[in-house]
Amino acid sequence: MPDTYTKLANNPIGKFITGQVGLPRPTILERYSPGDATVGGRLLLGAAPGGRLAGPIAEVLAALGVDVATALRDDLRTAAADAGLDAGVFNGEVPGDARFKALVFDATGITDSAQLREVHAFFHPVARRVQSCGRVVVLGTAPEDCEDPRHATAQRALEGFTRSFGKEVGGGSTVQLVYVAPGAETQLASTLRFLLSARSAYVSGQVVRIGKATGKPPVVDPHQPLAGKVALVTGASRGIGAAIASVLARDGAHVVGLDIPPLADDLAAVTSALGGSSLTADITAEDAPQLIAARLMEAHGGVDIVVHNAGITQDRTLARMKPERWDRVLDINLSSEERINDVLLADGVLKAGARVICVSSIAGIAGNNGQTNYGTSKAGVAGMVTALAPVLAKKKITINAVAPGFIETQMTAAVPIAIREAGRRMNSMSQGGLPVDVAEAIAWFAAPDSTGLNGNVVRVCGQSLLGA
Repeated sequence: MPDTYTKLANNPIGKFITGQVGLPRPTILERYSPGDATVGGRLLLGAAPGGRLAGPIAEVLAALGVDVATALRDDLRTAAADAGLDAGVFNGEVPGDARFKALVFDATGITDSAQLREVHAFFHPVARRVQSCGRVVVLGTAPEDCEDPRHATAQRALEGFTRSFGKEVGGGSTVQLVYVAPGAETQLASTLRFLLSARSAYVSGQVVRIGKATGKPPVVDPHQPLAGKVALVTGASRGIGAAIASVLARDGAHVVGLDIPPLADDLAAVTSALGGSSLTADITAEDAPQLIAARLMEAHGGVDIVVHNAGITQDRTLARMKPERWDRVLDINLSSEERINDVLLADGVLKAGARVICVSSIAGIAGNNGQTNYGTSKAGVAGMVTALAPVLAKKKITINAVAPGFIETQMTAAVPIAIREAGRRMNSMSQGGLPVDVAEAIAWFAAPDSTGLNGNVVRVCGQSLLGA
């Protein structure tokens, strides 16, 4: 549900007042419901000359049944036709009333800074033609995968463009940059399905990396991509954890929810409503990793998805923080995850193709006053993801993280109103996110066809003005 200010700012009187005094008027965001189309309107596809992704993008769009128009270029028309798309043609000047729900641009052909003019040439005519809650995705080549310094320079420049355009486009729309490694052209489906849909309502200004993976990813039902999978979700009894459990179950997974014994009744209520199962344990206990591993093997023969969501805050400035506050936050938020991962790997509980997804925080990216313990733990989570990604890749397992910003939960509802309002408004959406926004990003990483996503830390923060 939108916060009170957002609702008031969108009624007729509120629109008039906010317009007169220059207050922000947040757009009520569109969010995904089962059965929704991936893109709720027409998508415009463009590309710089010499790019390598127009064809693979067109194939994904055709499979998703998206209504596509292409920029007026023969190579784009050919790519669309080869993919089986009955694409229309868009000229930047005709028709003048054209509007698009999504813009997708293949920038992989840009190999020199002078060629960045291609970005302006595509986006300038349509910058004001993006519909409310629209989607913009630019695809490029990661600088570390480029052939020479000029090529790397031009591709790195795309980050500045997408983050800046994300702050201009307005209307609840989002802008992302996806770096696709050479050889990973077949790995686009899950990422485009997420970033182009209402599932990504509160994700904007992000840089996603898709790497090479062994074999072609499986074809999945876009409405039930997790069918037949078993997912462990820690901290699942309430808030973000309960939302994660709900979305994973919606997408077809059997959810094993885990939480501490005092929350056993709340946990059982969540999991039973989803047709899942529950497990109570203190994840900091010495025997917790073995208990979890044994239960998953006995009941399910292993696990396909592990979501490390459990976490706490115990805030104090560093000068006033007692050692036990530091230790408890670090142990629950970080060290316990390492211990659980170690046992699940050593005992063969993580199945081939498994997905490990961690919940970090923008506090671990930008820091936060009074949260040195929490910020340290959440930066450590991001570091664990980066360090483990190449290790797990050898076992055909991926690990990624989401980093939530201001999310409307019971915890943030207790924050003093001035701080709470600042958290809500200091992002490109001018509002807080919902637990479901975090859950949708986790479901994206969990999908079987997210094979090429490994080592990413993606913020779910509405493009917060804090941090990178």
